[in-house]
Amino acid sequence: MLQLDAVRWSLPDGEEIIKDVSLAVPDGKLTVVTGPNGGGKTSIAKLIAGLISPTAGKIILDGLDITAWDITERARHGIAYAFQQPVHFKGLTVRDLLELAAGGPLDEPALCGLLGKVGLCAHEYIDRPVDGSLSGGEIRRIEIATALARQKARLLVFDEPEAGIDLWSFSSLIDTFEALKKERDCALLVISHQERILQIADHIVVIADGHVRVEGSREEVLPALLAGERKNLCPLEQQTGGAK
Repeated sequence: MLQLDAVRWSLPDGEEIIKDVSLAVPDGKLTVVTGPNGGGKTSIAKLIAGLISPTAGKIILDGLDITAWDITERARHGIAYAFQQPVHFKGLTVRDLLELAAGGPLDEPALCGLLGKVGLCAHEYIDRPVDGSLSGGEIRRIEIATALARQKARLLVFDEPEAGIDLWSFSSLIDTFEALKKERDCALLVISHQERILQIADHIVVIADGHVRVEGSREEVLPALLAGERKNLCPLEQQTGGAK
């Protein structure tokens, strides 16, 4: 389980973005963090991954205080993070990247399985370099597949995984999240405001203006989001067809 305990984070100029946030991401469950743009959702993901450090509060993973750990140390201890804005890796092929994430060689069926979950054909992609020759959407899908390859991950964090994903691939991704809940005992955290992802969540946390505004089970929170009954909550988005 991952826990944030009274976490705060400020920009270098002193502006506070995350304001006393406490939440838990339990093992074997899908927790979705949602809320309006600019409310602090991606900052929460970056704090968990170790890309930025809190100015106050603690981050706890399975009872260990990991607040001071950097992204490398967190990755070694099982935190896998799929960036909202994927990065390029000069000199590496898709196969190289997936095998690095998996911690060893992958045969063709395994590669096909990982890439198929994000709507890519392994035969067309496994030997391609992860560089500017790939579109933003392709890089995004490979980034997600890399996180999925981390079989021993204790926490999988996906920051707006729907970005750059077409309708067919998005449906496959939904199936993958549901399978992960059943097949792995790790904690799953997804940053999203897509209704279809919220519909498969076990727990929903609404972040707005740097605060936890609402949290609870899907059954408790989603009806209010769908009805727009609460103030300061963003409208949900429906996934539409067409590559982004």
